[in-house]
Amino acid sequence: MKKLLLLLVAISMIMFITACSNEADGQESDENTNTTEETTENTETEEETPEKATNDKVEAVFWHAMSGEGQESIEAIVDNFNQSQDEYTIIPEFQGSYEEALTKYRSVGGTADAPAIIQTFEVGTKYMIDSGFIEPVQSFIDEEGYDVSQLEENILNYYTVDDQLYSMPFNSSTPVMLYNKDAFKEAGLDPENPPQTFEEIKEAAEKLTVKNGDNTERYGFSILNYGWFIEELIATQGGLYVNNDNGRSDSATEAVFNGEEGLRIFELMDEMNKAGTYGNFGSNWDDIRAAFQTENTAMYLDSSAGVTTTVENAPFEVGVAYIPYSEEAERNGVIIGGASLWMSNGIEEEKQKAAWEFMKYLQSPESQAKWHIETGYFAINPAAYEEDIVKDKWKEYPQLKVTVDQLQETKPSFATQGALISVFPEARQQVVTAMENVLQGTDPKEALDKAAEETNRVIEQANRANQ
Repeated sequence: MKKLLLLLVAISMIMFITACSNEADGQESDENTNTTEETTENTETEEETPEKATNDKVEAVFWHAMSGEGQESIEAIVDNFNQSQDEYTIIPEFQGSYEEALTKYRSVGGTADAPAIIQTFEVGTKYMIDSGFIEPVQSFIDEEGYDVSQLEENILNYYTVDDQLYSMPFNSSTPVMLYNKDAFKEAGLDPENPPQTFEEIKEAAEKLTVKNGDNTERYGFSILNYGWFIEELIATQGGLYVNNDNGRSDSATEAVFNGEEGLRIFELMDEMNKAGTYGNFGSNWDDIRAAFQTENTAMYLDSSAGVTTTVENAPFEVGVAYIPYSEEAERNGVIIGGASLWMSNGIEEEKQKAAWEFMKYLQSPESQAKWHIETGYFAINPAAYEEDIVKDKWKEYPQLKVTVDQLQETKPSFATQGALISVFPEARQQVVTAMENVLQGTDPKEALDKAAEETNRVIEQANRANQ
């Protein structure tokens, strides 16, 4: 029965993310989604020209879902690792999107045919833990006495369950608010003092909205119809997504995202939508980014990993700020998004050792500095920010430092650690539906309560099947 549940959960992940993302974050499906054509071409190339490694080295396969610049960067880091020592060879293999990679992994997990390392998105954490297919990296940390204190605590927290670090963080990001500094100046707002609270967002959006008769040429504020942002806006108020300490002190049995923290967000959306200051650009990342760059919206929430590209492409000066919070709460910070690297069990111990050595190499300041400046993802090892190449990058793009500051100022708690549920994709879809319904006129509380009710139903089914 448990295997059937894991199969259903994996299938639901595929259906949900295929419908709702154009990437991966955490996050990041947003920035790294690949088309079927690209996946096919890559697979054909791999079959025609298989990777070669020296016979006297232990070979360990690394399945990843990075494309474009992310793929180029990680393959360069792998090459550097392979050349840095003479014991191991890591073989990177692109497997398509996160959901495609997970589908493939499900068929070989727990066997000798499994890759030594697989990259999995953050919402797959509970599934991976429950699958029985992985070896927690904590095993190697304890055996070696590896010092994890050198790594970013607020990133490690997400992947730590019951004091065990299950996977090694890899491409990590958080949401930030991007805003048009030129529009701020035009509206008489201080471009160096962006709004921080919900009420300040409302007031600024009124001044930033530009109408031409019945036509709105520029909206003041927008949020992508994507559940991740609601999770973050709840967490920064100190609110939980599910009960039992976000599913971390015990298995979650019900959703609580429809509490006061969630309701404040939906009421903000409802009020601004009715006032005509809120732009609804759907659930496609490209659409809302295009709306910002063409000045159809003056402020919006995006992934920190997309900041550099937006700054480069926008025809105006871009500002970056922390995500807003309610005046009725204190700012708590953000939950990490993106993906991490998992080690397979059921494979040769030598391959596990190779995987562990590569994971450690990946966390070096030099590797993390290169990764940060080339992709926009956070450095898992903060010492990377002291590298000259990062300092130079920050001089060119000071907006990047804002994203790091927000992460490092986050207060560790169950709220900012993030929820742990195996049916996360279904829950996110229910929240997206609630967002869409509110923008169509549904009462905020009614929309949220229905989303929580449907989430409770799938949580109950999952828990019953897992008993």
